[in-house]
Amino acid sequence: MSDFDQQPDTIFNTPQQKVASFTFDSAVARVFPDMIKRSVPGYAETVAMSGIIAGRYAQPGSSLYDLGCSLGAVTLAMRHGVQAAGERAAGCRIIGLDNSASMIERAEHYVALDEGQVPVTMACADILEYPLENASVTALNFVLQFIAPEQRLTLLSRIADATLPGGALILSEKLCFGAEEQLLQDELHLDFKRANGYSDLEIAQKRSAIENVLIPETEQTHIERLKAAGFRQVIRWYQCFNFVSFLAVK
Repeated sequence: MSDFDQQPDTIFNTPQQKVASFTFDSAVARVFPDMIKRSVPGYAETVAMSGIIAGRYAQPGSSLYDLGCSLGAVTLAMRHGVQAAGERAAGCRIIGLDNSASMIERAEHYVALDEGQVPVTMACADILEYPLENASVTALNFVLQFIAPEQRLTLLSRIADATLPGGALILSEKLCFGAEEQLLQDELHLDFKRANGYSDLEIAQKRSAIENVLIPETEQTHIERLKAAGFRQVIRWYQCFNFVSFLAVK
């Protein structure tokens, strides 16, 4: 078996005396495609449409960023979206960033296997510190929820400042709701995970691992913050249960 072969997610399938906080380590990197497909409803559509959006908003000679790129699925979708745009997006480059060395190592492998022609650079870096510039499109998919709440506006403001007029941000997140809807959305999400083969033990232990690491917010909080950061238009373009994606245009 190759070191880069994708493996099924069995991380939480045996009882753990103490469940450690969730981290994007080498164990998660090995199973990430299976984990996110079985855990995040609508993930495949979000990835694919990120490429479509990138093709529409990419500007000639600009940079496109995939922040918190994990294994580079959105990076590659953006690459092919830009390539399909042709001369409208001539001279673009794509930068994928993640602070997990294990994720970046695998992402570089998948990028090398891809036949796209748009230049792609992958880097192990902290997205809170990495300099952003000349951006036409930035993807921040299921990443902001892992950033400390008090740092979120600063990050979004940096992205907006680096974005060219008419450029866009794709922001995908898990939402929280009022009490009644929250209960229903939680139940639907649990049903989704059970339908994808996760046991109640796996679901419970994953919840314990991620409880204080992933901090969701309301849709209104996201919209108001995006506008405060400097984006003039914000729309929710996709939702599947408690996971949504926004398009913010500068």
